[in-house]
Amino acid sequence: MYKEIKKVVTLNDGREIEISTGKLAKQATGSVVVKMGKTMLLATVCVAEEAKEDVDFMPLSVEYKEKYASSGRFPGGFLKREGRPSDSEILVSRLVDRALRPLFPEDFHAETFVNVMLISADKNGMPDALAGLAASAALAVTNVPFNGPISEVRVAKIDGKFQINPNADELKSADIDLIVAATMDNIMMVEGEMNEVSEIEMLDAIKFAHEAIKVQCQAQIELRKECGIEGFYEYCHETNDEDLRKKVWDETYNKAYQVAFKQIADKHERSRLFDEVKEEFLSQYDQECDDFDQIKKLVNRYYHSVEKEAVRQMVLTEKLRLDGRKTNEIRQIWSEIDYLPSAHGSAIFTRGETQSLTTVTLGNKLDEQQLDGVLVTGYSPFILHYNFPPFSTGEARPYRGTGRREIGHGNLAHRALSKVIPEKGEKFPYTLRIVSDILESNGSSSMATVCAGTLALMDAGVQISNPVTGIAMGMISDSNTKKYAILSDILGDEDHLGDMDFKVCGTIKGITATQMDIKVEGLSYQVLEEALNQAKEGRLHILGKILETIPEPRSSYKEHAPRIETVVIAKDQIGAVIGKGGEVIQELQAQTNTVICITEIDDKGLVEISASNGVDMQNALERIKKIIAVPEIGKVYKGKVKGITTFGAFVEILPKTEALLHISEISWTRIKTVEEVLHQGDEIEVKLIGVDPQTKKLKLSRKVLLPKPQLSKENNQSETE
Repeated sequence: MYKEIKKVVTLNDGREIEISTGKLAKQATGSVVVKMGKTMLLATVCVAEEAKEDVDFMPLSVEYKEKYASSGRFPGGFLKREGRPSDSEILVSRLVDRALRPLFPEDFHAETFVNVMLISADKNGMPDALAGLAASAALAVTNVPFNGPISEVRVAKIDGKFQINPNADELKSADIDLIVAATMDNIMMVEGEMNEVSEIEMLDAIKFAHEAIKVQCQAQIELRKECGIEGFYEYCHETNDEDLRKKVWDETYNKAYQVAFKQIADKHERSRLFDEVKEEFLSQYDQECDDFDQIKKLVNRYYHSVEKEAVRQMVLTEKLRLDGRKTNEIRQIWSEIDYLPSAHGSAIFTRGETQSLTTVTLGNKLDEQQLDGVLVTGYSPFILHYNFPPFSTGEARPYRGTGRREIGHGNLAHRALSKVIPEKGEKFPYTLRIVSDILESNGSSSMATVCAGTLALMDAGVQISNPVTGIAMGMISDSNTKKYAILSDILGDEDHLGDMDFKVCGTIKGITATQMDIKVEGLSYQVLEEALNQAKEGRLHILGKILETIPEPRSSYKEHAPRIETVVIAKDQIGAVIGKGGEVIQELQAQTNTVICITEIDDKGLVEISASNGVDMQNALERIKKIIAVPEIGKVYKGKVKGITTFGAFVEILPKTEALLHISEISWTRIKTVEEVLHQGDEIEVKLIGVDPQTKKLKLSRKVLLPKPQLSKENNQSETE
């Protein structure tokens, strides 16, 4: 038997979130089930009792997995089973990881595995907003040392009001969509997108989310207490030599401080000088002695702390940074467009030692990305890919493909730019792919992607509503002295050694996307507001540099870009364009060298034609117009003789539409047989003169388009008789 313990959290709109433990997965270190409506998540935690040798980092692994059975669906593909994580699963895993990781003790290095599974899905629900709560609750019912609990919620602004964890349909009309993670006291992580909102609106959304999070954290504290769990287990995952630690600090701190104070912009040169300080210290030990390897490992660990503290104190004391900039100063920027002659749009954006080469490719409907997730299906007309090859940081290692970091950074840039891209339709019929290849990296490469993406879009002639720029903000603080410094456009070292990584993207009108990770406790909303305002100054500075390169989108697409036209047709005409078994549309594409796609929208059909040149495009357009054309009395058609009888000829005036040209309507002069004038296959001009009221058949005339002969009075009388 099992003993199930439950806690219920009530949201401000009356919906309930149930957290339960003791029923499922009891052999895990900790497990819970979180349920809201029909959505259910199972979260488990498994922790190794001891760390592996020489591990001096937190080996945390977070996996979020959605089961297709949870929504009553089969997985796609040949195997019909869940495979590698989808991009959306990876993004949720990152959201949870980023909130949990800073809250483990610095010297806790046991392998920790957090798994969250979607086991029941409401097709209109949003399970990503519950994943952080589930993971934290699973940790809460263990003795694993963790400075939580935390929770995550989605906060959206819909019709002017904030709402916690809205469903998918409600989210479609939201101006703000944020996932916020926090402890009872502190914000830990923020990520989301906005429709060009102000800094104050964003702060208000975070505050609203935090109030809901506090209730969920309290529920976890009560759940832990009801489970009878007290304290944390004892652990010892590091071997330390306190005398050596003190010796490293005493002999290297001032030297490291002086390296930081030199304010060297080149990160490789700066790193070399920091390493020289460490190597000088190590030189006093005999490399041949038995314990040298152990001494070196400890020195590496202790010196890292020395370097970190020296850099932080230098910034707080001198108000200058590693590369000599002031706290609000942006690195030197240069950019260029139209760098790649064969791309539909291209740009280079370089800021300091960070550089992105970005391309824009315009495609047709067949190029849309198919979405086949557990909850999200359909097609996406906008794709953004971010690549981070090892050479961008000078690393000598192979490139093994796309990693989680690349998916996360690409998603942030996608959110930032999606708000200004024209909606796909008659005015903008293209599928759009942006690819950012990071060629150099020293901080803020995702923000370089946003800036380069804006430039490449404008170079391609995409009529974006406003240019978007992005900036990464950092912070260094001292809890003892209460000093802090907010840093604009942070370096990689400032991200690694600092207390905050706050990326803000937006236009001149407002914020479009954000991502924030906080590594310290006690960050006030006043500091957040200061960081947002400083970020706005930086964004506008970068915007000015971008507009110097290209002030507005090109007025037209480049000559080698594909041309796409759309034609709206009646719903009952779709079948005529497609034909039986697709024969008509396939023949059209083959004969006109085009790609033709038809989409049914409401009570209409949208025909999208993609061609590489204007001649093929015009040919396809004319043929489609003929297919959907309705015969009009009094209109002249160029038709083809399809058949001949004793009483006339059948002429195809429109595709699949034939009409009778009676023998009496062929010529003004009397003819005995049709073959005297016409033969099968002849192309002739005819006029639609009427419709037979009985048979509804169309009647044509050729002679009305010919000059009427002037007959003599004698001949005229003869004709009359």
